[in-house]
Amino acid sequence: MWKEFKEFAMKGNVIDLAVGVIIGTAFNKIVTSLVNDIVMPLVGFLLGRIKFTDIYISLTGEWYPTLEKAQAEGVPTVNVGVFINTLLDFFIIAFTIFIVVKQINRLRKIREKKEEQPKAPTTKVCGECLSEIPIEAKRCKYCTSVVADKPGA
Repeated sequence: MWKEFKEFAMKGNVIDLAVGVIIGTAFNKIVTSLVNDIVMPLVGFLLGRIKFTDIYISLTGEWYPTLEKAQAEGVPTVNVGVFINTLLDFFIIAFTIFIVVKQINRLRKIREKKEEQPKAPTTKVCGECLSEIPIEAKRCKYCTSVVADKPGA
């Protein structure tokens, strides 16, 4: 059983999947930092110096200047700003994956079209005996008649 597991784990698809998960995790951290540290502070500044992570609803009705202070007091909150940041993370990652998959599909279609293109004929048919002969032949190897230069003629 160990040998079978080792063979399975060393197959290219499993290793490719593992690399994809690791890169995806790193990409997620980059996007989260982009949203939290660059995009949302700029949006908050443009909307009147709002810090999105401090947009929350206190379920007790008490008001605190920041979400951190409300959570430190143990107040239950609905974290609207944090949710908006997470939604933006999701949309950026989803759009990036969409673009990558779209490009992969485009490249796959190009490769399939190249494979589908018919190859130049390598044989032609003798007009006298209807035998198949090499395309560059001047005479039929079966009946020795002179053949036309065009394939199939």
